[in-house]
Amino acid sequence: MTLAFRRWRRQDVQPGSEFRTVAGVVRVEAVEVVEVVTDITDEEARQAGWPDAARLRTQLDKTPPDERGGELPTYRVTLSWAGPDPRVALRESADLTDDDVAAIDARLERLDRASSHGPWTMATLDLIRRRPHTRAPDLAAEMGRERDPFKVDVRKLKNLGLTRSFDVGYEVSPRGMSYLEKTTRGLV
Repeated sequence: MTLAFRRWRRQDVQPGSEFRTVAGVVRVEAVEVVEVVTDITDEEARQAGWPDAARLRTQLDKTPPDERGGELPTYRVTLSWAGPDPRVALRESADLTDDDVAAIDARLERLDRASSHGPWTMATLDLIRRRPHTRAPDLAAEMGRERDPFKVDVRKLKNLGLTRSFDVGYEVSPRGMSYLEKTTRGLV
């Protein structure tokens, strides 16, 4: 995909912004307002992952109106592939030094301190280690948490290269397993 079409109240992304996706890192090259939505061509729709412009317009029409009931502006976002997701290489790097372990300890301690629901990082890593590929709602329930905030927390562990996600559930990555073997932080 080299294009995306979105309806926003105001421009939501800036050229140069990068986002992690399942395909890797995607960069926003340009953003422009589409003055006449019917001018979107079938070719542009295909570049945005749609079979044709009519189906793209149907999807755009599902966007709720603005607070006055009017149609939101449509934006054409030009995208490019900026490279692989750096978390993939990070999660596979299991040869951790003492400094690496100390740095991960510090990051996890900060996450625990900042949490409104108390320390969670080690308990979550341990649960995922013991129950790989288990549905997020089941893991969250086991921890006495709601699914969506639980998933946000697991994403924080993923960003550190400690877990990886699957269609169903998670598992502790090689980096995460190495960390658990070497850390002096106790499992909850």
